Amino acid sequence: MASLTVENYLKAIYQIISGQDGRAATTGQLATSLGVAPGTVTSMLKTLDAAQLAVHRPYEGVVLLPAGEALALRVLRRHRLIELFLMRTLGMSWDEVHDEAEHMEHAVSDLLVERIDAFLGRPDVDPHGDPIPRTDGRLREEPPTRSLSECSQGEVFTIARVLDQSPEFLRYLTETGLTLGVAGTVAENPHGVGLLLIHVDDRPLAVSVETAASLAVTAGS
Repeated sequence: MASLTVENYLKAIYQIISGQDGRAATTGQLATSLGVAPGTVTSMLKTLDAAQLAVHRPYEGVVLLPAGEALALRVLRRHRLIELFLMRTLGMSWDEVHDEAEHMEHAVSDLLVERIDAFLGRPDVDPHGDPIPRTDGRLREEPPTRSLSECSQGEVFTIARVLDQSPEFLRYLTETGLTLGVAGTVAENPHGVGLLLIHVDDRPLAVSVETAASLAVTAGS
């Protein structure tokens, strides 16, 4: 059984690579993501390489081997199902569930995860819109998305995924009503201004380009 540390590294590598079109994850990115020193990362990457879970090339970065990717997806499956379970059954908010799931994802059995999945009705996404891997590691085919910051005036959108999942940002989205499934229209997106004006539930709302860039949306309502 893989250690907690190994699982955390594999999950972090997978998430970084997934967020940058398959490019290798760098030591610096992993150090930032995991909150450890670069030297610690380098040492751990050698361990993952030796265990044939990943391949680390100095000055290039690290990519996962099939065994490492399978384990990373298994951990993500646990994490995202636990998040949704805590939100739906205990009424926890989407800004509270991540830290709790981080603690629980290494302790739950595959049997319990399977029961949670069945209890929740085999959901496709977690509370933040991230896809939940199937038992065999497959991910559902997601509809095409792009960031809200890329939408033009007059476009109708639906929020499908939140990329910045820090508690502070999620609370801000809750306060402004920009949660998953909410539909709106871009009223103005002037280049260089740094703000977008959108209409949500028939009310105008100004959001920063940075905020809009952290919201993945689908076209239409």
